[in-house]
Amino acid sequence: MRRAIRRLAQFACLAAIGALVGWFSVAPGYTHRPADLAEVKLSFTHGGIRADCRRRTAEELARLPPQMRRPTECQRTRPTLHLVFRMDEATLLDALLPPSGLSGDGPSRIYRAFPVHAGAHRISLFLRDSDRDTGFDHTFERDIALEPGQNLVIDFSPTGGGFYLR
Repeated sequence: MRRAIRRLAQFACLAAIGALVGWFSVAPGYTHRPADLAEVKLSFTHGGIRADCRRRTAEELARLPPQMRRPTECQRTRPTLHLVFRMDEATLLDALLPPSGLSGDGPSRIYRAFPVHAGAHRISLFLRDSDRDTGFDHTFERDIALEPGQNLVIDFSPTGGGFYLR
């Protein structure tokens, strides 16, 4: 008799835990973002252009071992990228992206998500990936139309022509 009561209590506890887990799987409701919003994600990895390169002389090349005889010598570090992201003439991001790596020789990375209202927008992106002080090396401007709930990803490929939308 005592064993039957213990089994019945175990079953009741397990049923209560199962019901609680089942309830939490459907309630309370969670909305990721309001229904009238879309999301623009800016995500890319890019290494800046190494500009401090010089040509080695014939005497310098002769002094080096054969496996190290590169005609140009470049500084190891990469420049810090300057990125500006504007939407409808409002600046959403103006950031300096330092290179990664212990020696500052890796690519710069960014991932940012911007919730925006659905509808027509004008986006502008400006990127400086060299050592210049003013101006930008890559620019992108485009009119877009966002649907409610849409995810628009902006990526960058220097060999593919710069910024592009996915």
